[in-house]
Amino acid sequence: MKPLKQHLLICVLCPFLLLNSPIALADNDIEISGLVIDRTLTRFGKDFGFYYSSYWRELPFTQGFNVTLYETVFPQAGTVLTLEVNGTRIYTTHFGRRANPIKESAEQAILLTIDYLAQVRANAVTGDFSKTSDDF
Repeated sequence: MKPLKQHLLICVLCPFLLLNSPIALADNDIEISGLVIDRTLTRFGKDFGFYYSSYWRELPFTQGFNVTLYETVFPQAGTVLTLEVNGTRIYTTHFGRRANPIKESAEQAILLTIDYLAQVRANAVTGDFSKTSDDF
């Protein structure tokens, strides 16, 4: 009698366990997008990230896109800041050791980002995905 009860228990519980499996939960996952991920190191990079993210917050329809700011520091020469949208590099700039026009650089970067987002959306509508990488 015990094997029959165990078999029934397994038959009843297995479907419930499968419903909570990672494969079934993949459809219910929450995707976070529209973020600016700041991986900068210096004051220039942090200021650029501040200005850029304030412009980014004002943009509509940024869901599905994440922006990452990277910074490489060269001790004698300054820093190189790279901006990527969903892993595609669209903007690179150099900040020297002295004061630079950071706000103007952020404005230029947001304009290039707007152009890139418009191009990606236009390519998605027309079905032309061949021009979505490294055109800038």
